[in-house]
Amino acid sequence: MEATKPSLSHPKFQPNLSPLPLQRTTDRPRQLVSVTRRLALSSSLSSFVFSSSPALLRRPEPAKAFEFGFVKPGQTVEDAEGAVRGHARSLLAVKPLLESGSWEEAQREMRESSALLKQDVYTIIQSRPGGERPRLRKLYADLFNGVLRLDYAARDRDGPQVRQCYEKISAALEEILSLI
Repeated sequence: MEATKPSLSHPKFQPNLSPLPLQRTTDRPRQLVSVTRRLALSSSLSSFVFSSSPALLRRPEPAKAFEFGFVKPGQTVEDAEGAVRGHARSLLAVKPLLESGSWEEAQREMRESSALLKQDVYTIIQSRPGGERPRLRKLYADLFNGVLRLDYAARDRDGPQVRQCYEKISAALEEILSLI
């Protein structure tokens, strides 16, 4: 008897009507749920948004300034202005350590004095009127980005880069101190 070959031009498909292994078969028809999650969410959000609460209808006030917690607790502006010059001098006092090649000691001193200077300068910036702040913030960012670059250059023991970063730091410090 000769086997019949399936026709490739007219394949016969038969649906598999057996249930899937994870599919539950019940004799009862599935009950229709009249409230879907989407409908429940949209109705609860719309009732929240369109409520008569005046707090929701009021426009929020614009933010005055960011508060990052750089201000030392209990430090007044007068304290910061009095200490900023001393901390600036101690930051610039790392130059002999850098020139002598005491890289680790210079990094330690620089990190300590720059942290104190950062708090002082930030406190002073926050006390200034809004028109003066952008310029001071730019100088603040330039100064402490330079300190970070100097720290990396000292870690890598890169003498020319250290000198270049130190000059940028001293110039930024002079400008900040002249504005304060």
